Amino acid sequence: MLGVTGGAVAAVAAAGFVGYRLVERRRLAGNISIADSLARHSEWWKEQRRATGEILYVAVGDSAAQGIGASVPGRSYVGLLANHIRRTSGRTVRVINLSQSGARLREALSVQLPHVCAAEPDIVTVSIGANDMGSSFREDRFEAEVDRIYRELPAHSIVADIPSHYVGPKERNVRVANVIVRRVAERYNLFVAPLHAVTRRQSALWYVVNQVAADFFHPNDRGYRVWASAFSPQVDRRLAEL
Repeated sequence: MLGVTGGAVAAVAAAGFVGYRLVERRRLAGNISIADSLARHSEWWKEQRRATGEILYVAVGDSAAQGIGASVPGRSYVGLLANHIRRTSGRTVRVINLSQSGARLREALSVQLPHVCAAEPDIVTVSIGANDMGSSFREDRFEAEVDRIYRELPAHSIVADIPSHYVGPKERNVRVANVIVRRVAERYNLFVAPLHAVTRRQSALWYVVNQVAADFFHPNDRGYRVWASAFSPQVDRRLAEL
């Protein structure tokens, strides 16, 4: 009996090791694929800036706004929202996507924000701060930087809270950060897209299996549809004003 039990344990351990190696191989291949897509997505969005449109949509953000992990840049949440605006309004849309992969609050402040008000946009979405959730996270610095961003935004801007990281120290930081996001947004009467609640409703296992890209970090096409759903009610409210 002990021999059978020992054999079963060994088989489970072997299967677990093989499964881990397969997952790790997929993750490494996914990282390479993601790295290759960075320049391609950036160039695609630069090309979109040269288009014309009756409605001007400006996005501030990081790699998620770039659509890293999506099969094509247009299937990012920014691309999905742009298409939603076209369908809902029946008007043409120009998109200026100011986002940068890897951007933190400080990059949004120094590089992206100066272009927002100058563009005089009709619709603005802001999703920034997820890259600030690491071990260097400090509440006071986070609030000061969020305040500097929000005070300069157009009054009709839609700001998202930080998406769920589900477990671990980053998720604890996210929960603290989102209290700050909502407090500062209320200070400047900005509308908040509930990105944390919408992503949190997707279980961690469901997210990993169905909504995450090959790098096990960025959303895939399905994941970005979830992201877009957090913004769309506020986008519709803004369209009604226009």
